[in-house]
Amino acid sequence: MTIGIYLRVSSTGQDTKSQEPDLRTWVKAQGCEVKWYRDKFTGTTMDRPGLEKLLADARQGKVTKVVVWRLDRLGRTAKGLLTLLDEFQQLGIGFVSLREGFDLGTPAGRLMAGVLASVAAYETEVRKERQLAGIARAKEEGKQWGGRKPGTRIRLTKEKEKLIQQLFGEGVSKSAIARMVGLSRKTVIRVLQTTPARD
Repeated sequence: MTIGIYLRVSSTGQDTKSQEPDLRTWVKAQGCEVKWYRDKFTGTTMDRPGLEKLLADARQGKVTKVVVWRLDRLGRTAKGLLTLLDEFQQLGIGFVSLREGFDLGTPAGRLMAGVLASVAAYETEVRKERQLAGIARAKEEGKQWGGRKPGTRIRLTKEKEKLIQQLFGEGVSKSAIARMVGLSRKTVIRVLQTTPARD
């Protein structure tokens, strides 16, 4: 059995040292082969190099259990977490979060997964409301919706960078943000990658 240990911090200025002692203590008690996966990336997106590598190994049967120090290290949205936990269950992969005592192999862990499903549904509804509110606000401010007139160029401003970060932090999709601020999705992604991530 190979255990995949996943660690994440939100920015390059942080490190994973605070997460490691508990994980190493837990690993010693297991006596199993371990593989470590690390990311320095915001938890509001599930597109992370380390996580993608972990999932690739899990899908190939190279990892049989995934362990994190705390649940929010895996992801910070209920929908994203639920999607991952569903996949783990379908693949027959165990999952443990040390700080919360969360273990998918126990009745309590499966109950918590059910709670996450309810929270994910709630987040989806709240996200839709925020998107509609953002659209209404943009229209009230006289911003053009649904593209721009031919021959015009929309500039990326500090205000738009701040708005992009704010909306992304609230769980709004990159495509929706691009429409709301009148920029391309590629530009939105570039802003999110170049601006220091917040935990």
